[in-house]
Amino acid sequence: MRKILFNTSLLLIVSNLAFSQGSQIKIANNSLAKLQNSIAEKADAKKQLTIIGEGIKAIELAEKDKKTKNWPETWSIKAYLSSYIALIDENEANADKYFQFAQDALAQAKKLDKFQSNTELINASNHNIHIKKQSKGVEAFQQNDFITAYDLLKRVSDFKPTDTLLATNVAICAQSLQQYNDALDYFLRAKDNGAKNPTLFQSIANIYASKFETELAIKTLEDGLKLNAYHPLLTNDYINILLDNEQYEKANKAVESSLKTDKRSKLLYFLYGYLQQNQEKNIATAELSYQKALEVDYNYFDALYQLAVAYIQTANEALKQKDTKKFTANINRAEYSLLRAHDININHKNTVRLLIDIYTRKNRLDKVQELKRKLNEF
Repeated sequence: MRKILFNTSLLLIVSNLAFSQGSQIKIANNSLAKLQNSIAEKADAKKQLTIIGEGIKAIELAEKDKKTKNWPETWSIKAYLSSYIALIDENEANADKYFQFAQDALAQAKKLDKFQSNTELINASNHNIHIKKQSKGVEAFQQNDFITAYDLLKRVSDFKPTDTLLATNVAICAQSLQQYNDALDYFLRAKDNGAKNPTLFQSIANIYASKFETELAIKTLEDGLKLNAYHPLLTNDYINILLDNEQYEKANKAVESSLKTDKRSKLLYFLYGYLQQNQEKNIATAELSYQKALEVDYNYFDALYQLAVAYIQTANEALKQKDTKKFTANINRAEYSLLRAHDININHKNTVRLLIDIYTRKNRLDKVQELKRKLNEF
């Protein structure tokens, strides 16, 4: 629920204004006092607008008076009353008109209030103006008008820097406008003020990665995982960036840790198998991990293909040791896995090449010719 600011100290401002001031200023101050009472009594918007109308008429006359037109009180009161109309008037055109009046009056009040005698009223007006900017910014955001939303919400976020949702929305607008440095600034503002949303950390890491600031991207994902332990998307991004940057030891630990809590992730089993196969050179563990992935998804192409590669590696080792039985068993397993993989993705060239290699070893020349024709058709 939006909060319209009306500080109780405004009454003091009203009562302390010298009685020697113009009568129109007195009328406007009386309108302020009545408005405060109507707020306390929870009067409806129609009644409040009627009360404000009396004050607006008086202020308009005060603006034309040679004496009171240069008083900061005149413009402070106008700024406040206009900002209040902008918030509660259901007539959008009228609300927008007074929204502009409020901004213009506030600028003039700040300029004239050299002794800061109207600080409370100016602050209250500023608060209400920013509420209106936020409302219009959110409306523009929902309509995908990111230029307008960014301009309005950025100003409000700068006024309320600890509002993490607001800062995040500004960042999303900037990102949509491809203003990535600004997006990063506001995502970081949200993060530094306590935001914990996993997608926030993903967004920051992605921007860092695009700027080739890899270590900052990794650190950001690690921070996100501390607040959102084992979050699947964060974990996936973290492992991928480690693999992309050849930080295999950290990647292996991350996968192992995740598998302790997520035993139904085919991707984690696949990645663990891949790391064991290619970094640890532990083919047996890799095979088991790929098989686990296939238990989750029987038709998981990547696992089928890599499992076949693992079987071929084992077969080659058996051949070196002149273990014909082991060689034959693993070649047959590799063939079975590759045929399943080929059924799933008939256009995968490496699958076809490995099948050609297997059938060449088996002296199945008919199959070799058939697959070579397919390969040439790709």
